[in-house]
Amino acid sequence: MAIPTHLILGFLGAGKTTAIRHLLTQKPADERWAVLVNEFGEVGIDGALLRDSGAFVREVPGGCMCCAAGLPMQMGLNMLIREARPDRLLIEPTGLGHPARVLSTLRGEFYRDVLDLRASVTLVDPRRLEEARVCDNINFRDQVAAADVLVASKADLCSDDQLAGFWAWSQAQQPAKQRLGTIRQGQLPLGWLDGPGGTATFADPHAHDAMIKEALPTFDDLAFSVASGQWVRRENRGQGYASLGWALPAATLFQTDRLYRALGNADLRRVKAVVRTPSGWQAVNGQEGDLATYPIREQTMARIELIADRPLDATCWERRLRDSVVSASGE
Repeated sequence: MAIPTHLILGFLGAGKTTAIRHLLTQKPADERWAVLVNEFGEVGIDGALLRDSGAFVREVPGGCMCCAAGLPMQMGLNMLIREARPDRLLIEPTGLGHPARVLSTLRGEFYRDVLDLRASVTLVDPRRLEEARVCDNINFRDQVAAADVLVASKADLCSDDQLAGFWAWSQAQQPAKQRLGTIRQGQLPLGWLDGPGGTATFADPHAHDAMIKEALPTFDDLAFSVASGQWVRRENRGQGYASLGWALPAATLFQTDRLYRALGNADLRRVKAVVRTPSGWQAVNGQEGDLATYPIREQTMARIELIADRPLDATCWERRLRDSVVSASGE
């Protein structure tokens, strides 16, 4: 039987990972679910945040998963299907990626009899509809075009005027969506995935082609370097954004106040991290200076990812992070 498969789309910071975590809390006890997750950054944090949720997770780091002739996506997807044999598959492309090539791959001959492509969900932060740099971004516009279900993802943080703006904008989309809705704190109802997958008409299906690049080193390579005590730094640029990330030994212990003060920089568009602190392992999720944290299970390595709309000074940021370390051993 073909595997029901859903894309969970949304621009940078729309709340995709949080929504997937909530979907996983609704998983029937007798089902096996899998998640293929892709990030713009190079060190991969979303997978660590999702593994606590009882799903099989596979990561494709370093930009759009469909790059390098689709090989990173196909390799990750094939391994995930083989290992998990899932009853449902969720795919989270990077917020800075274009959905056309992903959908083309999923509908292609290799997966035609394997995957049952169902409703795609696009999350939109209504506050970002006031930003021309978001609304004019071709990837954002075609993420919206790909949506069967279009959702205001952070209704609890929006004013009444912002929510009214979302409804007026979303109801004007053509063709009309199967469902429009609003959610708070990522609480996406599982029933919203029930509809069939539509056929999107993209404004520019080739917008992302210029970013195609070679596949990056694997997480096994990262783990090997980190195991020797190194701080491994990775960078990425594209679509007007830059990422700067580190993979660190698990023994690295951060002083919470100093670290959060550094990561709370309002110039950073997105911050994600899984780090060890005196109170245990913590996940960090931030946007433009606002940080949310919560406990997470012990990790094999710490990871920190920064995304900004201009290049970041790697030397300066690494110094800030090292200044936040209590010790490298935890003793």
